[in-house]
Amino acid sequence: MTPHGPGRDLTYRAAIGAGAALLRGLDLDVRVQGAETVPRQGPVLLVANHVSFPDFVFIGKGLLGRRRVRFMCRSDIWNQPGLARAMDAMRHIPVDRAAPAAAYLRARGLLREGETVCVFPEAGISATYVVRALMPGAAALARETGVPMVPVSTWGGQRLWPQKRAVEAPFPRAELTRGRLVDVAFGAPLPVAARADLVETTRRLGRALHQGLVTLQQRPEHRPRPGEWAPWHPAHLGGAGLSRAEATVLDALPRGAVEPTWGPA
Repeated sequence: MTPHGPGRDLTYRAAIGAGAALLRGLDLDVRVQGAETVPRQGPVLLVANHVSFPDFVFIGKGLLGRRRVRFMCRSDIWNQPGLARAMDAMRHIPVDRAAPAAAYLRARGLLREGETVCVFPEAGISATYVVRALMPGAAALARETGVPMVPVSTWGGQRLWPQKRAVEAPFPRAELTRGRLVDVAFGAPLPVAARADLVETTRRLGRALHQGLVTLQQRPEHRPRPGEWAPWHPAHLGGAGLSRAEATVLDALPRGAVEPTWGPA
């Protein structure tokens, strides 16, 4: 069975069915904005902020019936029993943070085949709920392939399965409270010129992701109640999320990350 054969579609359909069942079971409301701007054919490079472990489920649902997304994911997911074959069948991309070149080449190849690739350039989940330092790989892909970056903002998943708040804390557990709300918004594409500076392009992406995230965070239905302790909401908007300084020890970003010139100090 080849990666392009029917097994790929069967595996992806099964994953979609499992995700839909999970969303129904949690009575989860996933609101989607801007999906109609994503073309139904041709290469698409999605570049998303990252606030929770299941963000890929929400982004995939946002394009359900329109595109099947090939996500760039941590390579250790492939080490989990039974997952490697399924991840390969769905054409997701393992990212080894110590040696990311292979993931870049695979993502480039998928874009050249006309696929939809989603990058999380923060290289992990933000514990501050502010867009943290970004890796320039997404900008490099856009510059080399000529495919614009489509910024994707997602918010609400952190109420279900957030990042931990301290290095010594155990791996976080999902908080399966029913009736939560998640928003996913697809922004205007960001073209990248063939000779664009990668650092400046990544900063431009950071500003777009920050603005898209803040727009969702400020919606009344996402704000904490007066006096509520809200570790799931950013500190600069009245929540108890970690500050950038507090989150530094958690981030462990690879070399080459572009430090924020966007968002709160």
